[in-house]
Amino acid sequence: MQAWRVHRNGEPSEVMRLEETDRPTPGDGQVLIEVLAANINFPDALLCRGQYQVRPPLPFTPGVEICGRTADGRRVLATPALPNGGFAEYVVADEAALLPAPDALDDAEAAALHIGYQTGWFGLHRRAHLQAGETLLVHAAAGGVGSAAVQLGKAAGATVIGVVGGSEKAKIATELGCDLVIDRRSEDIVAAVKEATGGRGADVVYDPVGGEAYATSVKCIAFEGRVVVVGFASGAIPTPALNHALVKNYSILGLHWGLYNTKDPAAVRACHDELTRLAAQGVIKPLISERVELAGAAVAVQRVADGMSTGRIVVLPSGAAR
Repeated sequence: MQAWRVHRNGEPSEVMRLEETDRPTPGDGQVLIEVLAANINFPDALLCRGQYQVRPPLPFTPGVEICGRTADGRRVLATPALPNGGFAEYVVADEAALLPAPDALDDAEAAALHIGYQTGWFGLHRRAHLQAGETLLVHAAAGGVGSAAVQLGKAAGATVIGVVGGSEKAKIATELGCDLVIDRRSEDIVAAVKEATGGRGADVVYDPVGGEAYATSVKCIAFEGRVVVVGFASGAIPTPALNHALVKNYSILGLHWGLYNTKDPAAVRACHDELTRLAAQGVIKPLISERVELAGAAVAVQRVADGMSTGRIVVLPSGAAR
């Protein structure tokens, strides 16, 4: 089969190589899956760079999230077992962790549902306890992670403020349903949030960016507000001033969604049931900006790594991209 493999760490476009290799062999409790679509996530770039919290042995295939088909014909969502990731024609995954792909979504949309939307749901509901009527501030609102949080925030009845970089992304965030869109390149985020909230600030901040995004957020956080730290796509990990959190009375909440797979797998399945219901109602729908064939995966991963993408880029089998 064909698979993208990384033999040394570095930038995705430089270290990913499309090769012929053997199909992976399922171990105990695992199943072989034909890949129908593999969603690109920022961690795929971190894996290539050797900067992710999990460092598979070299060589490995990146791709942490797929929609695929099992030998008995089930259409499923899976997180492939590294080092044999999803940018390949076949993967293996733990049978017990497979989730049914929602009928309301096509293969590319289904591949983009699992990690981003699970992260959004756990961040907004389990960690921040977002309530209807509250104001949610979402950084990188036109990106893959941010767009999921925007849709989930609207589904929860929140007023959603999206922060983006550039007019093209501002248009996308508006189409996603943001009540207010702030272009960080040309507008003062703190002033705009305070004006929109009558000086109160945002009740919940969803931050997959870190760096300056975090620093800005705590300047416009509401009394008893909650900052959900999801990731550091900017490459800069902030150092919170805890005296500031004390004086302004806000909470800083970390979210490592992957831990729920081992600590509380029942909650992951319950969340998937809820996401499936919301997808069937048309309330959520992954924003797929591009569908690329397997041969284009390395270039596409690099674009995500460089912050040049909107929504999700999904890798499809050869001949399947439209």
